[in-house]
Amino acid sequence: MSEGSPRPGPLAGVRVVAVEQYGAGPFGSLYLADLGAEIIKVEDPGVGGDVSRYIPPGVSGTDSLFFEAFNRSKRSVALDLKHPGGREVFERLVASADAVYSNLRGDQPARLRLRYADLAPVNPRIVCVALTGYGDRADQAKLPGYDALIQAQAGWASLTGDPGGPPAKSGLSLADYIAGLTAMVGLLAGVIDARTTGLGRDVDTNLYDSALAMLSYPATWYLSAGFVTGRLPLSAHPSIVPFQFFATADGYLAVACPKEKFWTALVRAMDLPELAGDERFSSFSARREHRADTLAILEARFATRTTADWLARLSGVVPAAPVRSLEAALDLDELRGRDMLAEYEHPVLGTVRSVGLPLRVGGYAPAYEPGPALGGDQAAVLGSVGYDETAIRALREAGAFGREGGGAGEEPAAG
Repeated sequence: MSEGSPRPGPLAGVRVVAVEQYGAGPFGSLYLADLGAEIIKVEDPGVGGDVSRYIPPGVSGTDSLFFEAFNRSKRSVALDLKHPGGREVFERLVASADAVYSNLRGDQPARLRLRYADLAPVNPRIVCVALTGYGDRADQAKLPGYDALIQAQAGWASLTGDPGGPPAKSGLSLADYIAGLTAMVGLLAGVIDARTTGLGRDVDTNLYDSALAMLSYPATWYLSAGFVTGRLPLSAHPSIVPFQFFATADGYLAVACPKEKFWTALVRAMDLPELAGDERFSSFSARREHRADTLAILEARFATRTTADWLARLSGVVPAAPVRSLEAALDLDELRGRDMLAEYEHPVLGTVRSVGLPLRVGGYAPAYEPGPALGGDQAAVLGSVGYDETAIRALREAGAFGREGGGAGEEPAAG
């Protein structure tokens, strides 16, 4: 993306104090940072900061490519939240902020006094967002929540994979990402309301509820009509036929016919015009009823040509796309052409490249910057809330920024 935007980011002036680590929490606030918000990561010095700093590959000291994927353009302070001095600094940051955002185990926001009741005396406009594993109910608050566990428990894995195989999780940590984005919707809603009313509030979500919400229409079908969605071969849609992958002569092709006109265009493009007038395939319901017959004909024909041949016939006529490798999807020229490459120089890791912000905001383009060093913004951030060098030195000597083997002991909620 270009440097030097003609307009500031749409979230410029928004300050978020983030007690976040690993994946779900940092993924949510990543987009806020890309859009110009100031994200101040409060890292636990007793455990070496955000655990994602140490996840391979690409680890060097307290820096890693995993950490960079979730934390570009943020700032970092190391604080022991259980130390009186650390708490004092934290509350002064809260007084200057729009939101406190945490992704911790369900019992930790109350234990660490991160709720609105705890922080309203410091800043009545503060929005306290808690992203936990399962919420704060007594029977579930202490359960750690990680992406694979959530995908299993929320029913996602039962919908993924081939019918004869074992249940499978997504190849991506989608439960983490969705929960992070859900938390950001809540955070922004809370901040807008607080700027109007002058009053903040608690905003809670959790990985499990966010994952349940993503069950969407299969949930509606089951809860309303008792219809149970099952797994189908080649990632087929449960009700629309065809809407799935097909094997070609040299790979796989994704084809979707969510409108009747696409079915007609498909069979004509495949030199099967007679199917357009066949009563067995004349509607969504008919093709679903005769799914086996429909797919047997299509599968045989798709296998006769290469993926490229079929794309030449179908592109612009029927929704179709090649099933590509990760390497192909991350082609640098393609990413640059789509303004989807986040690229910057890191002082330790060298050139870091990742996917960028998938939003186009008129008059603004993010200037991507490296993720912060552990506690790397201590002086600047504390200086912004009134601490001079002498005060910072005194806090450090008192242990507010942690001692070896100490720390706040925060528990992550999510992977």
